[in-house]
Amino acid sequence: MNSQSARWNGVIDRYAKYLPVSDATPLVSLSEGNTPLVRVDNFVEAIGGKFELWLKYEGLNPTCSFKDRGMTMAVSKAKERGAQVVICASTGNTSASAAAYAARAKMKCVVLLPHGNIAQGKLAQALMYGAITVSVQGNFDEALRIVRELGETGKVDVVNSINPVRIEGQKTAAFEICDQLGRAPDFHFLPVGNAGNITAYWKGFKEYHAAGLADRLPRLFGFQAAGAAPIVDGHPIEKPQTVASAIRIGNPASWQGATNASKESNGHIGKVTDEEIIHAYKTIARTDGIFVEPACAAPLAGLIQCVKAGTIPPGSVITATMTGHGLKDPDNAIKAAGFEPFVVEATKAAVMKVIGL
Repeated sequence: MNSQSARWNGVIDRYAKYLPVSDATPLVSLSEGNTPLVRVDNFVEAIGGKFELWLKYEGLNPTCSFKDRGMTMAVSKAKERGAQVVICASTGNTSASAAAYAARAKMKCVVLLPHGNIAQGKLAQALMYGAITVSVQGNFDEALRIVRELGETGKVDVVNSINPVRIEGQKTAAFEICDQLGRAPDFHFLPVGNAGNITAYWKGFKEYHAAGLADRLPRLFGFQAAGAAPIVDGHPIEKPQTVASAIRIGNPASWQGATNASKESNGHIGKVTDEEIIHAYKTIARTDGIFVEPACAAPLAGLIQCVKAGTIPPGSVITATMTGHGLKDPDNAIKAAGFEPFVVEATKAAVMKVIGL
């Protein structure tokens, strides 16, 4: 693996020295990572902030979500072990990523999805990549329970974030943020669903700081949806509900990791309502042209809460993870937009009339 190559060859190639890989590990990659860090001054102005905000736009990974960082690791290590089948439970993004990387590795992929509770863009991906797609009459937590039980048979490799190498891959986003900014941020905001990402980012920031490649450790602020906020509420939620399907999880696999990350970083895990999520979702698209899936708007809604509460010192440098692309969930986007296309006759006069010229 040549991490000094001028060409970007994915996160394992770039950060191999920080990952549990060796020359014996087959590299299953779609050139994931190296996603943009976009400064969004218009959004900051719109919410009355006095700080820098940079968005880590993970929607530009190969399957359009951050899951690809962990999946390149999970599938590469599964292939190294000689596994033939990978399996996951998913609210959508994990299934898309697992299916794509399994296809790349010439492996079979099985995905369990909560019936009727998956965004259409994500379902389309799992099906197109050729995964055996099973719709479970239950929620994500019930699907994950079945996957854990199947994993214990030894016949399949589980690639959910209960697999520790997933966390190893996902921590590379923290490395990239430090590399791109030339420093670590003061705060990092992100959505919390199954809680693997907040766990991974904290691991990444700590490792880069220990290696002398980051000058500080950021405070991590994670946000759950109010109808799916087990960490905030202090107990599992049997029937989690939120418009943000990617974080509609009632009993996070990485609950303890998220709690540790929040405490160790002097951070915070809070919750935001669906109304706050939709407001932030629309605002970031209309102020800065960044289209994300609803879950990404949870930390932005949380940031708006923090601005109102006066939590953020002026001049702070803040980064936030935008976990997935807006086209993952077209139905909610069309609903949230609040507009319908104008239907007019095919004449210049008709068009001028509706646009007010």
